[in-house]
Amino acid sequence: MDSRASTVAELITARWGDDRPGLRWEDRTLTHHEVAAGAASRAAVLTDLLPPAAEPHLAVLLDNTPEFPLWLGAAALAGAAVAGVNPTRRGAELARDILHTECRVLVTERAHLPLLEGLDLRGVRLLVTDTAEYTGLLSRYADARPDPSRATPRDRFLLYFTSGSTGAPKAALCSQGRLASAGRSLADRFSLSADDVHYVCMPMFHGNAVIADWAPALVTGATVALRRRFSASGFLPDVRRYGATYFTYVGRAIQYVLATGPRPDDHDHTLRLGFGTEAGAVDAAAFERRFGVRLVEGYGSSEGGAAVQWSPGTPTGAVGRAAPGLVVLDRETGQECPAAVFDEAGRLLNGDEAIGELVNQGPSPFEGYWRNPRAEAERRKDGWYWTGDLFYRDPDGYLYFAGRTDDRLRVDGENLAAAMIENILARYEGAEAVCVYAVPDPVTGDQVMATIAGSFDPETFAGFLAAQPDLGTKMAPRFVRVVERMPVTATNKIRRAELRREGLGCPDPVWWRRPGECTYRRLTDADPGNAEGPLAPTRGPSSVRRQGLEPRTR
Repeated sequence: MDSRASTVAELITARWGDDRPGLRWEDRTLTHHEVAAGAASRAAVLTDLLPPAAEPHLAVLLDNTPEFPLWLGAAALAGAAVAGVNPTRRGAELARDILHTECRVLVTERAHLPLLEGLDLRGVRLLVTDTAEYTGLLSRYADARPDPSRATPRDRFLLYFTSGSTGAPKAALCSQGRLASAGRSLADRFSLSADDVHYVCMPMFHGNAVIADWAPALVTGATVALRRRFSASGFLPDVRRYGATYFTYVGRAIQYVLATGPRPDDHDHTLRLGFGTEAGAVDAAAFERRFGVRLVEGYGSSEGGAAVQWSPGTPTGAVGRAAPGLVVLDRETGQECPAAVFDEAGRLLNGDEAIGELVNQGPSPFEGYWRNPRAEAERRKDGWYWTGDLFYRDPDGYLYFAGRTDDRLRVDGENLAAAMIENILARYEGAEAVCVYAVPDPVTGDQVMATIAGSFDPETFAGFLAAQPDLGTKMAPRFVRVVERMPVTATNKIRRAELRREGLGCPDPVWWRRPGECTYRRLTDADPGNAEGPLAPTRGPSSVRRQGLEPRTR
């Protein structure tokens, strides 16, 4: 492990002359030396293409091909920054991401050229990696050698977009020094070494793949194995093919792998550790039973402003112990929330008081957003870093994730934790994925609605709920939407804002139970209006007009 390097450029340069396998993709293998040489030639190209007065930014619109990490290395050597572009963005939104980050060079491949048709990207130089023109351009710089002297730890290195569910995505900043430090920290934490093989199956335009998977491999000199796009059916074959030992995940990726169905040889592989978020305790346990691989669930804000690490002894359901400076605050009063109180079954009894926003009052590595002072001020309120995530803590200082601030549920004056309800519903045998959110109720404030992907039987589900000792009386969903597949983003995160926005006005079957009842019935146009609940009388022919929602255009 290189413990001296303080920049990504130095880590790239350190691999010069190293003939061990450095990068594997499909049937192609590059040595560490070839990776360093490829980054150097691209850095020379970038230096010549960027106008002198322009911001040193380039956009990368690629799948997980070797060109992506090569251009990350090139940017580091050139003292430039990479804006990873989400290929699921379209039209003006896609153009906005490129232009907002002031990228003067766009690296892409022929498969993504249709996304750029009709976009006004004047002043942006286009490089298409799988063309003869591109190959010829690189050949003119083939003799370039990596030189780390142009880079400093404070240089911008990543402009990675956070969620745009409540507006345009924000481009969070990450410097070379912070990325090198993050890679070193993870390598130390998980005892990663040059003998490991990092399987990068999450998209590299997202911070998870670059910060939590590529960076520690860069620090240790491990091999990186790329998957063009995540594939649940291809996960285990890839692990065996490359001899992968470590991988990262986000969103529903673990659920998709588990849904492929067990095989007798599921333990026949080299994988030893997975690190990520949002798998949930139920699926993490199922993954370890099936594959013999431990998943470490961690929490870290996308912007890097706060992190919670799991450690031995962490209670089931908790993320980890609060580090110095991490507190749970009431956002309105700014006062620290009291510790959570649980009953013998594990039910949270004082959610109204205990659930608050996680705030880092200590030193924060958050480096801001690109050209977004308003969003930056929201994060740095009162000089502290406000994560935008809800938590509660137990008397021993362990933290439990309760949801995003937008996921707050308040039923009959009581705050409920969406994440806690999801963890309980995930035990339902028919559920492949679960999302819990609030629908408005003029009397109770909110009602709990759940979307379940998979199979659903109303009687079996009602019986399941009755058998859960840690399900509070206000936590059982009033409404259940059943979908064949959960709507997710390109990083496999559930589109919560979309589900919440559609509410009862959705095209999928919705089941509901009347107040005071345990049984679920299909929600239809024949259901009578209820002046004391969220079922308002309708005038139109379709139940999708409830709550003033118009039918979704398909």
